[in-house]
Amino acid sequence: MKKILLFSLFSILLISCNSEDKEKADLLVFNAEIYTVDDNFSTAEAFITKDGKFLEIGTAEALEEKYQVTEKLDAGGKSVFPGFIDAHAHFYRLGLQQQRVDLAGTKSFDEVVQRIVDFQNKRSVDFITGRGWDQNDWENKDFPTKDTLDHLFPDTPIAVTRIDGHALLVNQAAIDKAGITTETPFDGGDIEQKDGKLTGIIIDNPMSLIADAQPAPSIEEQVNALLDAQKISFEYGLTTVVDAGIDRETIELMDSLHKEESLKIRLYAMISNTKENLDFYLDKDPIKTERLNVRSVKFYGDGALGSRGAALKEEYSDRAGHYGALLSPVEDFKKTAERVAASKFQLNTHAIGDSANYLVLETYDELLKDDKDRRWRVEHSQVIDPSDFKYFSKNIIPSIQPTHATSDMYWAEDRLGEERMQGAYAFKKLLDQAGIVALGTDFPVEEVSPFLTFYAAVARQDTDNYPEGGFMKEQALSREETLKGMTIWAAFANFEEDEKGSIEAGKFADFIILDKDIMKIEASEIPEIKVLETYVNGEKVY
Repeated sequence: MKKILLFSLFSILLISCNSEDKEKADLLVFNAEIYTVDDNFSTAEAFITKDGKFLEIGTAEALEEKYQVTEKLDAGGKSVFPGFIDAHAHFYRLGLQQQRVDLAGTKSFDEVVQRIVDFQNKRSVDFITGRGWDQNDWENKDFPTKDTLDHLFPDTPIAVTRIDGHALLVNQAAIDKAGITTETPFDGGDIEQKDGKLTGIIIDNPMSLIADAQPAPSIEEQVNALLDAQKISFEYGLTTVVDAGIDRETIELMDSLHKEESLKIRLYAMISNTKENLDFYLDKDPIKTERLNVRSVKFYGDGALGSRGAALKEEYSDRAGHYGALLSPVEDFKKTAERVAASKFQLNTHAIGDSANYLVLETYDELLKDDKDRRWRVEHSQVIDPSDFKYFSKNIIPSIQPTHATSDMYWAEDRLGEERMQGAYAFKKLLDQAGIVALGTDFPVEEVSPFLTFYAAVARQDTDNYPEGGFMKEQALSREETLKGMTIWAAFANFEEDEKGSIEAGKFADFIILDKDIMKIEASEIPEIKVLETYVNGEKVY
């Protein structure tokens, strides 16, 4: 009996000693199909996290033998991926949109009007704003006019933005509040008139006249906007979002919410190209914390193709004599590019049309020829002249949004003609030339879902599986290429590949668990994938 007791005591002491010898860690995730997205694109069954970072990847048996963990998570055989990175979106704007009338998906102007009426009946605001209408989705594809809104809302200003953010429909009350007349000067865009009268459509630069007349959101509204956008992003497995064009005030609010830990999502901020922003940031070092990176400038080269604001080398196929427009004089863009080149910041320029893309690419090439790791980005890279693809590289990065192709495919050829379509939405060609592509959604221009991004990239179809065989299917990306574009390549485009974008030791423990394996299921099932859990720094946030 004494021998049995002594043996039991010895065993307990041995187990205790072995346990004390083990390195302490926070979380073991096991029984998973883990896509690490490392250099070998390897898969694994388990990993360990500690202090907000991945500690080791391997098998559950080996890791349990080596580490004493506080928590274990059985993934139930589900697929695990690095947290998705949206390489181009409008995070703050998405949050603000939750407080405004939502016009996305409207199938007629009558539906737009009804949503505005319903919104105002519920909210009764002093200035009605909203976003999401797209005349290309209506039977009548002409721009709407303000007449109906003038009749229904003679005293309440209304300004509702087209889905692409490059056109406004406003009523007379908003026009009067902004002081706009048929004689108002503007440059880069349009204040549309017909028969000598304002129609209510304002495109690109003069939209700022309306914006200046709107009441600024309160601090409470701004905070709620950021927290609402975070909630939506986490639900879709986004752990880092690139906010493409924000001001110092918003950046500083983000930083303060990060510090108080109510905002946990990682954000890469492109500062808007204003004199105030450039003067404040460019003479300083980039701002970098674990959750905020401020090191880039957003410049708008031209408008959008849907509103015929994209700058083309030749006239629009569906509007004779119309070429779109650059939003700034060429000299202004080049001076800004030179100023950014002399700083430690990255330049990210919106370019849709082939003329705007040529200007951006040629300028980048000239300024960066002796500096090989600046990673300047061309946001959208949507219509490229075949002779201009040569400029792209890992130093001049195409930042593209696959769902633009499947949204625009119904009318893009009308705008461009068959010949120019050969260089449009050419994702595979861009990848082959540059070696990487950074993938995003451009939400709220498109939906937030990265699964729609993935589907559009690989299937080149909309959610009705149209067109059969895919739109310009030769420009589709593989699933591996698409996943890299939403993780490690997006991280590279942000100068963050050493800290995120893959499940590897030493990187932030940002990961997601999906209900289906996006790398294996039928392509038609991809849009319906759900995120089961989202983790940032090893902490469950959704």
